[in-house]
Amino acid sequence: MPIKYKKNVISALKEAGYNTNTIRKEKLLSEGTLQSLRNGKYISMDAISKICKLLNCQPGDILKYEDENK
Repeated sequence: MPIKYKKNVISALKEAGYNTNTIRKEKLLSEGTLQSLRNGKYISMDAISKICKLLNCQPGDILKYEDENK
């Protein structure tokens, strides 16, 4: 997977005051999205947009491209 997370998004959300219980209760992100983040899998652009809004950041602050051939 050439797109990687620069940092642990769930930890960043916790530091910003959004623990997983709050995220679920307020329906900020789905359980499937949280599970995908835990496993380092792809999430939707909609979910990335929501995360960027919550963290007040740009997608490039949480995602990076790594060439798999290097």
